[in-house]
Amino acid sequence: MNRQTVAVLDYGMGNLRSVAQALRKAALGLDAACEVIVTGSAQALREADRVVLPGQGAMPDCMAELERSGLLPALRHAAAHKPLFGVCVGMQMLLDHSEEGDTPGLGLIPGQVRRFELEGQHQPDGSRYKVPQMGWNQVWQGPAPSASAPSAPAAHPHPLWHGIPDGSHYYFVHSYYAQPADPAHCAGHTHYGQPFASALAHGNLFGTQFHPEKSADQGLALYRNFLRWQP
Repeated sequence: MNRQTVAVLDYGMGNLRSVAQALRKAALGLDAACEVIVTGSAQALREADRVVLPGQGAMPDCMAELERSGLLPALRHAAAHKPLFGVCVGMQMLLDHSEEGDTPGLGLIPGQVRRFELEGQHQPDGSRYKVPQMGWNQVWQGPAPSASAPSAPAAHPHPLWHGIPDGSHYYFVHSYYAQPADPAHCAGHTHYGQPFASALAHGNLFGTQFHPEKSADQGLALYRNFLRWQP
């Protein structure tokens, strides 16, 4: 692996500093040099070797700011040619449409973003499910095989899970979840009142509903695998 540049896209939304710091820390475990930049430049986005698309807050705001930034053409070019990692709402934006504000997404992965409908449902400890889901939860690699076998291991886990134990815990903050049209695009699933896709993958695209930058060692391991990934 030669020296590479990783662009964290700054379009006015997302926890950019934390994402960039986590990527820099993850890069310390690599043999080759890796420069992580936070940028709102279309030219820098085109020249980068890898792109991270963060997102925080409401999907309508994220899509509106992305369009206003003028970065959308450069982002689409990057999504077609280089490894791209979407984080939280950044992952949801990869899909076709979100129920949040009836918002069109980027249409890079077929599917919808749905709101949790958990009213009246109780967790195993007897407490009610809360929306948003906020806190640590397990991620099982691959799509959910069935509601009756929620933790069956994936037959062929995605390369970004290399060295990461199945069922590892990650940190979530969200009220909406991804529902890919093709279950094969579900690279990881989580249970919160129902099974849902907590990681998506399609070609050179990967995304997580959880925040790797807030998920300690397993989050850094996922970012490190992204920096090594050759889709």
